[in-house]
Amino acid sequence: MASLSGKSHVSAAMSEGFQKSAVGVVPADWEVKPLGNVFTLKHGFAFSSEHFSASGPIVLTPGNFRLDGGLYFEPRNTKRYAGNYSLATRFRKGDLLIVMTDLTPGCHLLGKPAFIESDEAILHNQRIGKVELKAKSIDLRFLYFTLLSGQYLHRIREKATGSTVRHTSSKSIYSIQIAWPTFPEQCAIAAALSDVDALLAELDALIAKKRDLKQAAMQQLLTGQTRLPGFSRKWEVKRLGDVATFHKGKGLPKSALFASGVDPCIHYGELFTRYRETIGAIISRTNGLGDSFRSLSNDVLMPTSDVTPRGLAKASCVPFDNVILGGDILVIRADKQRLDGSFLSYVIRREEHQVLQLVSGSTVFHLYGSDMKKFSFSMPPITEQAAIGTVLSDMDAELTALEGRRDKTRALKQGMMQELLTGRIRLIDGTELSPH
Repeated sequence: MASLSGKSHVSAAMSEGFQKSAVGVVPADWEVKPLGNVFTLKHGFAFSSEHFSASGPIVLTPGNFRLDGGLYFEPRNTKRYAGNYSLATRFRKGDLLIVMTDLTPGCHLLGKPAFIESDEAILHNQRIGKVELKAKSIDLRFLYFTLLSGQYLHRIREKATGSTVRHTSSKSIYSIQIAWPTFPEQCAIAAALSDVDALLAELDALIAKKRDLKQAAMQQLLTGQTRLPGFSRKWEVKRLGDVATFHKGKGLPKSALFASGVDPCIHYGELFTRYRETIGAIISRTNGLGDSFRSLSNDVLMPTSDVTPRGLAKASCVPFDNVILGGDILVIRADKQRLDGSFLSYVIRREEHQVLQLVSGSTVFHLYGSDMKKFSFSMPPITEQAAIGTVLSDMDAELTALEGRRDKTRALKQGMMQELLTGRIRLIDGTELSPH
């Protein structure tokens, strides 16, 4: 990655070598001009839904765009086309695209860019604009990062039209003013940020691989297909109601969470996204609630209501006493000499299909202790449960560390973009050179 060392950080105040402009204080050798002077947008085609199919070329939609830039394709977000189409509707590898229509809350995808990086046949939907440069003095990768910048996206959202579905237009995009460095500096900035993107891609791939390995380990260890060394005793099939009691947390609205609170606590919403099967550290705190429900180490926690049934198939073991547990949390409590909470949490998450059969409701879905009493599973001796839980928890700890590294790298990229795309940090001198 290109080094940022040796370059001075210029304050927002005017100083030698900087100029005031329509977009703020920028280097004196940068040129401020609207995006309409740089590129035009080619719009796509409205493909008939009657020809959408499980096979054929992909019809690109805003749903294929990532929030942090780029594209992704999974069966649930990918449309394919079985009808006839013109080659003029097909993208080429290396094309730069912009989202023109957005359905997401907050219109977080609107105006976002992405490159076509695949040789697969991908068709140009009317809700996507394709960038066609007007001049050779623009590095396409630099333009991509500019289109990810907060300044540009803020203006896109300001100018958006529509209520439920939000739209931008070529006219709106063309009017946005951007500060442009010289071509060699564009290339240097793009190279530095591309290096960070490459590191992020490596981390994402490693995280995906580790998750697959964990799923394979869960399949082998939690079913007894693979036994850890030293264990050979027979497993027993048990109903959860025969080995555990069921309780429910109390109160704890989000307004009662305080960073400086004296008591550790768990809000039910955190069970969906913040905690794995074994809780390593409590992330929230509150101030002593009089009528509260508190944990015992080895308790297993599950959310009891959600707008999707799959959200209820979550289980997390809290290995700490005296943690305040909020309302809408089902607490499964068992004798720790007989049932290991971490082991049970992994079993419940793996047996998602069984949990879904116990869920009730239509618009809002619910899971009760009386339901989970019917949950059945294969239970090895407690020592083997603990050993399995430790192996899987160690894999989770590795995943957590990798995800933390990825999150820090993403934050670093955002900081670099802010500094480099405004010229507050310079990678090269502003000498004017012609592009190749």
